[in-house]
Amino acid sequence: MSLVVPLEEVFANKTGLLANHESWERIELGTICAILNGFPFKSNLFNKSKGFPVIRIRDIARSATETFYDGDFPPEYIVRKGELLIGMDGNFRCFEWQGCEAGLNQRVCKITADERILLRKFLLYGLNGYLKAIEDVTSSVTVGHLSSRDIQQIPFPLPSLAEQKRIVAKLEKVLEKVDACRTRLDKIPTLLKRFRQSVLAAACSGKLTADWRKKNPDIQPANTLIAVEKPTDDLPNGWTMCAFGEYVENHDGKRVPVSAIERQKRKGSFPYYGASGIIDSIDKFTHDGEFVLIGEDGANLLSRSTPIAFLTKGQIWVNNHAHVLRCRHGFPNAYLCAYINSIDLAPYVTGTAQPKLNQANMNTIPVPVPPLPEQQEIVRRVEELFALADRLEARYAKAKAQIDRLVPSILAKAFRGELVPQNPADEPASVLLAELTGTPNDRTISAQPSKGIGRRGRPPKS
Repeated sequence: MSLVVPLEEVFANKTGLLANHESWERIELGTICAILNGFPFKSNLFNKSKGFPVIRIRDIARSATETFYDGDFPPEYIVRKGELLIGMDGNFRCFEWQGCEAGLNQRVCKITADERILLRKFLLYGLNGYLKAIEDVTSSVTVGHLSSRDIQQIPFPLPSLAEQKRIVAKLEKVLEKVDACRTRLDKIPTLLKRFRQSVLAAACSGKLTADWRKKNPDIQPANTLIAVEKPTDDLPNGWTMCAFGEYVENHDGKRVPVSAIERQKRKGSFPYYGASGIIDSIDKFTHDGEFVLIGEDGANLLSRSTPIAFLTKGQIWVNNHAHVLRCRHGFPNAYLCAYINSIDLAPYVTGTAQPKLNQANMNTIPVPVPPLPEQQEIVRRVEELFALADRLEARYAKAKAQIDRLVPSILAKAFRGELVPQNPADEPASVLLAELTGTPNDRTISAQPSKGIGRRGRPPKS
């Protein structure tokens, strides 16, 4: 790791999360905190179930680990619930460990405040602003690295112990409400996904337009427009059933592999649609008009986490991982797109490591076919309901952004001394500092292993 600017300049800014009230002290964390660097566990003794759990850097945010160590290690490296851990690679963040007792692995450090003068929770609420400031001025070829020495040098704000308690109590109440709001918001994407899926299911089963059929009983049935007629006992009046291959024109013969296009001389830029529906830019096009594009392969064919069918218009080039389809008989392509996105494709997909929907299997998919005017009404209603979902999604994104900005704003207010009232009767932090002048300034604990401590697969003895 290397810093772009010295730490003194990093912390010269006393605004935002680095603020403090003018009556507070500042003290380097190394003076009042013990920092324990992680133990160098032997990776060949890691496993999934045997021994003692170990906290790796990827585990600290979720307070859970799936790594176990089948060997000996010193007892001082056991982390217990409520202790503060800092990730020292990548994103520098401090988290309160909420999991079971576990060993402290290297590139994670534990910071323990002297709670006679600095409350653990107060440290937790304030520390991440300083760690982020260090991260922002850290340059690295691959991943930024934080050292315990950098943490020691952080000039942390220090109000009186009584004021710390008031601030922590207030923050816990306010942030609890923020967390509850965030939890409710986090449910919205799932609810919107289910809403869209229910709309598609209702549309392609006839439920969405049941009222429309009552008002339009004399509409020409679908079996007069399509030559193939299948039993329709389970379908609404006027609907029929046909195989996918009878319903669409497949333009797969015009598909061109990526390598063939890349060899051609550049003659302009046209939209490109891949199997995921993501737009890019290439040199040629092979289709002109309105089409339905269906992803041919990928895990999404089974998981259906996102749509696989996309409606597109205009001049397009399509690679050889997407089916290019257009409805026969003047039926709207948008209805076909809605139907494909509403059904379970598992019976028609081959392979598991690389799921694939080939043309032969796709042609056997049964398609419920409403009369043409009802298809048009279905498309209209689906578009209307999806537009509503899009508006709700936009409001969700705006609300989420406001919540994300709210927490730093609350913390900044707390560390400016504005969240709770000042009390002149509080004993200043400087008094406690004077009483603790005999405490060593450097309390960083070296991560050198002790010998002969601990038992294989069990918590070491203290």
